Amino acid sequence: MDARAIIARIRDGQPVGADALRWFTQGLADGGISDAQAGAFAMAVLLTGLDQQGRVALTLAMRDSGDVLRWDLDRPVIDKHSTGGVGDCVSLVLAPALAACGAAVPMISGRGLGHTGGTLDKLEAIPGFTTTLDEARLRSVVDQAGCAIVAASARIAPADKRLYAVRDVTATVESLDLITASILSKKLAAGLGGLVLDVKTGSGAFMKTAKEARSLARALVDTAVDAGCPTAALITDMSQPLAPDLGNALEVASAMRVLTGAARGRLHDLSVALGGAALVQGGLAQDAGAGAAQVARAIDTGRAAEVFARMVAAQGGPLAFVDNWARFLPEAPVIREVPAPRAGYVTAMDGQALGLAVVGLGGGRQVETDTVDPAVGLSDVVSLGDRVDKGQPLVRIHAAREDAADAALRAVQAAITLGDDTPALPPLVIERVGI
Repeated sequence: MDARAIIARIRDGQPVGADALRWFTQGLADGGISDAQAGAFAMAVLLTGLDQQGRVALTLAMRDSGDVLRWDLDRPVIDKHSTGGVGDCVSLVLAPALAACGAAVPMISGRGLGHTGGTLDKLEAIPGFTTTLDEARLRSVVDQAGCAIVAASARIAPADKRLYAVRDVTATVESLDLITASILSKKLAAGLGGLVLDVKTGSGAFMKTAKEARSLARALVDTAVDAGCPTAALITDMSQPLAPDLGNALEVASAMRVLTGAARGRLHDLSVALGGAALVQGGLAQDAGAGAAQVARAIDTGRAAEVFARMVAAQGGPLAFVDNWARFLPEAPVIREVPAPRAGYVTAMDGQALGLAVVGLGGGRQVETDTVDPAVGLSDVVSLGDRVDKGQPLVRIHAAREDAADAALRAVQAAITLGDDTPALPPLVIERVGI
């Protein structure tokens, strides 16, 4: 085995065997591969690509570079992954709903990335909630509550952590092969028996076009299935925020309204659709329609909210959180409305700009060391197709300071387009892959 020879084979478009990729990946994890070699590897993959066998082999090698959980349960272990969007708090609704339908859900999640919010940051807006659990406590929470939402430990896919850091500084983040291996190595390390993927497209997504989203969804599904995990993907619309609230505590509030029956809308509908597909992959439903009906019942009857309450308590949060959630969530001192500059229909929204406005308020990180303010964000965001009068609020800004609210107001006004005609609205679920 020689790192230079492996890099050269990939560079020249020649196949690389699973043993060679496993050796290289282990070197990423234990330091045997230098940063220069890791960067050259990433660039070679970006420019030339891997064949399907190579993509699967790299994914499995990165999974096996650290701990791989094994479960001995009488329930299928299933999970969901989203490629990232704005106002996307589906995990907070879906994890407890799947558990209420008979699944075990050890959901390994991440923090905010770019303009998109992170599930861990959202949950940490709940006082006392901890997302850093060792394996023994993770197993205990899943056993008690049926689901847990946690950060990946340093022992989960360490090769991916090293390679991702290199990709971030070598302009190789966009590689379809490396994105696929990165996402799936961490998910498969959780010992899943079924997975559903939410691949987003539109102004608030990383994949701006349906073609890009379709390519990623196909790569993810094919690779996961070839790696032994039943998987399906939904390509979903992110031309506007999924929930009407953006920001950590505000998105927890959106999720709680859905779980407690106080709201429906796009967040509810996508949670149900993804849940239906996930139950099929885990063998808990015959088809996606039947699975979706199960998830909807779990939400409507309050069983999903009960599971969420158990999870919050087991992960250090308040025992009575679900009963009186609004009392526990932090509130920003400055709240300001953004008035519509004219009457008309909401015809377009720049989701990325709205997400960056939340980051600018302090609801995300400009650099890795930034502290996130859980209270700030945007609430009551209008939807595409809404008819508004002049002066009617488009958004409510929640800020820590007046100057931050001023900057957010300008960003929001630039991000929302009003017109005279009703726009054509894309479907929430654009396409299904693997189901």
